[in-house]
Amino acid sequence: MKPPRSRAVTTMCVIVALAINLRPAMATIGPLLNQIQAATGLDHAAASLMTTLPIAIMGLGALLGGPLQRRGHERIHVAIGIAIIAVACSARAIFSTAPGLLATALVTGIGIAIIQTLLPGFVKRTWGQRAGRVMGLYTTGIMGGAALAAALAAPLADRFGWSGALAVWTLPALIALPLWLACVPKSAVQRTMRDAGGQTALPVWHKLRAWELMIFFGVGTGAYALVLAWLPPFYIELGWTRAHAGGLLGGVTVAEVIAGLCVSAWVDYMPDRRKPLLFVLAMLLSGLICLLVAPLSLALLASSLLGFGIGALFPLSLIVTLDHADNPALAGELAAFVQGGGYLVASLAPLGAGVIRDRFADLSSAWSFMAYGTVFLALLCTRFSPRTFVQFTPTNS
Repeated sequence: MKPPRSRAVTTMCVIVALAINLRPAMATIGPLLNQIQAATGLDHAAASLMTTLPIAIMGLGALLGGPLQRRGHERIHVAIGIAIIAVACSARAIFSTAPGLLATALVTGIGIAIIQTLLPGFVKRTWGQRAGRVMGLYTTGIMGGAALAAALAAPLADRFGWSGALAVWTLPALIALPLWLACVPKSAVQRTMRDAGGQTALPVWHKLRAWELMIFFGVGTGAYALVLAWLPPFYIELGWTRAHAGGLLGGVTVAEVIAGLCVSAWVDYMPDRRKPLLFVLAMLLSGLICLLVAPLSLALLASSLLGFGIGALFPLSLIVTLDHADNPALAGELAAFVQGGGYLVASLAPLGAGVIRDRFADLSSAWSFMAYGTVFLALLCTRFSPRTFVQFTPTNS
């Protein structure tokens, strides 16, 4: 049952506040990469681990998050997740060596994984058929946090040093923690797989559609991770300042926020997700082509196309996943599988780009590979007709 309107609005705001904390730990790295490498001696492949590790841990956490889904107690587990993010960010002010940065990247990934594993099921159960709109706001909050982190990275580094610029993102986590605890009462009923009437679910990985959704989410999120990690260094190497390169990434993420808001506003009018998916994939592909053919003269156009494409693709990928399961608990299981495997796939993108950069001193091959991946996604999404949705329904135990 949907909550009362006033409480529903408050809960949505708190979900956005949580979401804002899920990307700054990674989004601040790209604009400050040169400074971090100079201070720590990391090469490009090793430095890419500061983005790759959290994404990989997010994937592993989601895949192993079934027990958290079934046990419920989302209130305390989400609180633990946001507290972990706060601790990891604050530790970067002290442990600013290469091992310290990689360790805090890993710990941050654990906190993010806990939150991202539990919130989709919570949203599906709380809002039911209206969950798509709330998921649009949730992903918009994620993009908004990345936008702030990218845009403020250079100014904060000028004022507090690069380690201080990484640590300052403790503050929004400390704000979101009490808001979440106040919003979700202790007496809230934490439903489990018994929501299906005492039945158990067929493991989602038995379904081909689950694998298709996972690959789709993974390659699409790989585009996001690649741009997040390597767009600023790419332009810094072309002669831009740190502030301008960070501002360009900030512009990308602002476009992502706008795209996420548009998805949230219009998703209920688009029950067949294929047309919007093909449209945003065409924008993403066009942005990648701009980076390949004329990165300097088409920088603003490229950033806009990349931002709108990625910003709409991310929520649509999660929404089309939730479309496949009416039962909230099973929706949570499916979302955990799709995000888990998907984030593991996505983690290869920034790492692969780092290896390419060390070997060829140029990122053009990375943009090319992602362009081919985008074409693959366009072909795959044509299978996601509502008539072919696989319903992940419970079975008798």
